Amino acid sequence: MGEDIDTRKINHSFLRDHNYVTEADIISTVEFNQTGELLATGDKGGRVVIFQREPESKNEPHCQGEYNVYSTFQSHEPEFDYLKSLEIEEKINKIRWLPQQNAAHFLLSTNDKTIKLWKVSERDKRPEGYNLKDEEGRLKGLSTVTSLQVPVLMPMDLMVEVSPRRIFANAHTYHVNSISVNSDCETYMSADDLRINLWHLGITDRSFNIVDIKPANMEELTEVITAAEFHPDHCNLFVYSSSKGTLRLCDMRASALCDKHSKLFEEPEDPSNRSFFSEIISSISDVKFSHSGRYLLTRDYLTVNVWDLNMENKPIETYQVHDYLRSKLCSLYENDCIFDKFECAWNGTDSVIMTGAYNNFFRMFDRNTKRDVTLEASRESSKPRAVLKPRRVCTGGKRRKDDISVDSLDFTKKILHTAWHPAENIIAIAATNNLYIFQDKVSSEMH
Repeated sequence: MGEDIDTRKINHSFLRDHNYVTEADIISTVEFNQTGELLATGDKGGRVVIFQREPESKNEPHCQGEYNVYSTFQSHEPEFDYLKSLEIEEKINKIRWLPQQNAAHFLLSTNDKTIKLWKVSERDKRPEGYNLKDEEGRLKGLSTVTSLQVPVLMPMDLMVEVSPRRIFANAHTYHVNSISVNSDCETYMSADDLRINLWHLGITDRSFNIVDIKPANMEELTEVITAAEFHPDHCNLFVYSSSKGTLRLCDMRASALCDKHSKLFEEPEDPSNRSFFSEIISSISDVKFSHSGRYLLTRDYLTVNVWDLNMENKPIETYQVHDYLRSKLCSLYENDCIFDKFECAWNGTDSVIMTGAYNNFFRMFDRNTKRDVTLEASRESSKPRAVLKPRRVCTGGKRRKDDISVDSLDFTKKILHTAWHPAENIIAIAATNNLYIFQDKVSSEMH
């Protein structure tokens, strides 16, 4: 991490763990807020857990605060669509924080169909001395009020209150895969397999359809939308990716319905690499604008790519995540792992890229030095102050002492969801039902 990825500097900071895994406990999304002081996770049971960073200790000024549970709430419940006889899972697909504008925090969470806006606020005082209510909150008889007093605010134990402020429903026929808050802080978009809708944060009963790729005849369907995101600075620009490995940059100033893209980013396929699996592994599972707004980061099954907004015909950088799986695609197809959707993340300065892999491995690529590293989120590395050791996967031939054979990788342990603190070298890794937070201590001391 940092300017070159020195794993000796990375220390562990937090682990959420259970001895057994139930489906509902599997983490399905991870997201830092804009300051990095709060970290939200969503799981398959429809719960959202918010962690707050503790302030620095006076005794240890160089020791950054750890993340502890701040609030837990049930965001979504399982539902049933009676018209279509379909169960709607409670699983949280995405969480996005709104930029903070007052003492309260706001976040959007979505399952397959319904997006909700939540307010997270603190209360450490309570009013006392009402004229028309007694201490239990019951109304007094007016005849018993003989004098008037001024109510006062009395201190109380800190209470974190989470309340739903808006529910945005009934706008998606297909499963919602992305939500993205616009830089105007007033609107956001939600994307499903075939459509993207634009919402105003204050209006729940209507949204504007800005992309619709549904063909008149569904038998002619050749691609679906896999992810979408707004530009970090220009509120009129957004990008969406497809299962065919293409990226489309759209400008909402051009027309109300952005079916005609402004730019199409697509790399021509090398005919020599063509195989039965080519289309599946080229599907883009995640797209992220860089903080600068100049680049796009995309993840497909085997690689991460960096695209320059000014160059559409090929990515400017390609990094192999786990090329040793290329010979295993047949068995990965049979066990459905080839359809896993891995996310990717930029660090705060856009100089390092992170993405997940199998066997609880995650990968980091330094764009400046071109160095890369494989690290493991595991119980062994979960002891506080433990140092992460680089891992290597070997495909045959001579094996070094700590190398792991490609044949012994555990494909049930996969890191799909990751997040990077917006300003510091702190990363959050979701590994099944465990949340790991790793921290680059040396860089933290230098800041």
